Amino acid sequence: MSNLFTRIKDSVMADLHEAMDRKEEKNPIAHVNQYIRECEQEVKKIKRLVEKQYEIKHDIAKELNHAKMMVEKRKRQVQLAEEMQETELKTEAQTELEQFEARVAHLNEMSDKSVKDLESLETKYVQMKQKLKDLYVKRLELRSRENVARTKQGMNKVLETELVSKSASKFAELESYIERIEQRVQSDYRLHTLDARFQELEKKATTNN
Repeated sequence: MSNLFTRIKDSVMADLHEAMDRKEEKNPIAHVNQYIRECEQEVKKIKRLVEKQYEIKHDIAKELNHAKMMVEKRKRQVQLAEEMQETELKTEAQTELEQFEARVAHLNEMSDKSVKDLESLETKYVQMKQKLKDLYVKRLELRSRENVARTKQGMNKVLETELVSKSASKFAELESYIERIEQRVQSDYRLHTLDARFQELEKKATTNN
């Protein structure tokens, strides 16, 4: 049953990825956006790790200060036990003194290493943020190029396809139609003028008779 569910899940994921690929072909910026989102997530992860390293460095410093304090305390106790001739207490204090001194040495090494590690992580983190900024700039460039390409593509459709010829044909038909109207108006005007002149002439002839 689990194998069946696995095959179904793989099939669904394959279909989803195929659909996403088709979408990216139509909109390549979507692929860039997805990549940038993934980079942003990685930068956030690194930021949390850097913050965690600061906490570790703080904890190391805290333990180091405590160990140093105990070294000084046990030194005073060893000296006091020696002055008071408390051999057993001196031996116990001396043993712990050596343990705390060894701990201080170890914590000093850890502290030095944590400082170097933190500097390295911060450097890498800054580099990652700069790379992310570069991706933002690159995305702007790609968006601009895509917009220009799509605009030119739209212009070419108007300038280089049959739309222009169709428009020219329509304008030619309109121009021919207007010319026919103008000719008709001029003809009507001439006829009207001619009739008016003959009417005037007929009136004169009637008067003379």
